[in-house]
Amino acid sequence: MTMQLDVLSIKGSKTGRTIELPDDIFSTEPNNHVVYLAVKQFLAAQRHGKHKVKTRAEVQGASRKLHKQKGTGGARKGNIRNPLYKGGGTIFGPKPHAYDFKLNRKVKDLAKISALSHKGKENAVVVIEDLVFDAPKTSVFASMLDALSLSDKKSLFVTADFNENVFMSARNISSVLTSILSDVNTYDLINSDVLVLTESAAKLFTEEEEGVEA
Repeated sequence: MTMQLDVLSIKGSKTGRTIELPDDIFSTEPNNHVVYLAVKQFLAAQRHGKHKVKTRAEVQGASRKLHKQKGTGGARKGNIRNPLYKGGGTIFGPKPHAYDFKLNRKVKDLAKISALSHKGKENAVVVIEDLVFDAPKTSVFASMLDALSLSDKKSLFVTADFNENVFMSARNISSVLTSILSDVNTYDLINSDVLVLTESAAKLFTEEEEGVEA
């Protein structure tokens, strides 16, 4: 089974062509838990994990004992680097470490399919003709967004291959993220309001589906 969409021009009008997207990718029952795991892993991987505090062995200060152990009438004390004193070391403070964690490839693939299914069920998938820009031009890309009624939405534009002029035209528009199909991840799909596929990128889904059936 397939989901059929009209191919739109950059001016927002129908080209007369249609594209069929496989239902087992865009209309399957989403698994929200694996989507959560994939998004959590993506965000965790963005963290640098460089937070660091100094222990009593690392702060500055003399190592001599402040006063003798007994006979003062007060509590026993070590040196000035004791964590209980101002300027002393920190007890059990954060140390540099990675937050990333591993997900199996099958889980990540299922999460991506689930995210695509969400877009399909929400009718948030648009297919446009392949973009051909002679030079980077933000105003041309912005005009296309207006024609497609996407100016006020967060859009993920996906192409089959890298096109420098297209990507540079979109990079100054904060509501637009561009990516080639092979680099699309679950977080970008979930974080966007609309998934915009170029015709060539959309055809790759059909080709992959035919390859599996064969």
